[in-house]
Amino acid sequence: MTTDSYVHGYSPAEATRLADQGETLAELLHHDTRYPTCSRVLEAGCGVGAQTVHLLARSPRAHFTCVDREPSSLLAARSAVAALTDAPAVTFLEADLFHLPFPAASFDHVFVCFVLEHLARPDEALRALKRVVRPAGTITVIEGDHGSTFFHPDSEKARRTIDCLVRAQAHGGGDATIGRRLFPLLTGVGLADVQVSPRFVYADGSRPRWVDGFTNKTFIAMVEGAREVSLRLGLIHEDEWAEGIAELKRAALDDGTFCYTFFKATARVG
Repeated sequence: MTTDSYVHGYSPAEATRLADQGETLAELLHHDTRYPTCSRVLEAGCGVGAQTVHLLARSPRAHFTCVDREPSSLLAARSAVAALTDAPAVTFLEADLFHLPFPAASFDHVFVCFVLEHLARPDEALRALKRVVRPAGTITVIEGDHGSTFFHPDSEKARRTIDCLVRAQAHGGGDATIGRRLFPLLTGVGLADVQVSPRFVYADGSRPRWVDGFTNKTFIAMVEGAREVSLRLGLIHEDEWAEGIAELKRAALDDGTFCYTFFKATARVG
């Protein structure tokens, strides 16, 4: 992933979490993502390829270039794509989003998912992406918003643990609530026809796939991944952290519920 500071780190556990997240959210986030045959698509901040494999499945005849600045993530992304049946040709490149090695108007479309939240300068990143898109081409951005999290049983301890992740991300220059800002961000850099679509996740005992794939393997795993940095920054005591995680996990029990909202924005380069 191309970031200023990726608070979750690059461990094998995080790679697994990203893959689980990508699989769980594929239909929710990508049911309306299609790129025409032979169109040139840049995926900026492809990470371990968790979104890449789903983009390819829905647009197998588009030409994808996927960039990230973390070598280990690119290696994982290449492996994920190579494991696909009839995998299309994809160009992978180590590159910084702020200094993309492409001429202006090199692509028809840009796709960026769960990247802007980690950047101290998301507006500058969008300008860098806008530069490489041809006139009338599109930019698609997907982000979450941790402020949209609701769960039952509610718990102040669990909320404080989630807030540690939000604050740790802010310490690195990011914004874990950036989803709500997509419209002003995209319009602010001069993109046209900005449309933002909320994508709501709801999990309860009648929806075990969402409880397992999202509540447990995506969201709680993400919060747990911020334990080390939260403790190092002195955001919470270790025993309070453990209590908060334990109470958050109650939302994944048979009588628990969990809600979260993602935001998907599309825009046109004028």
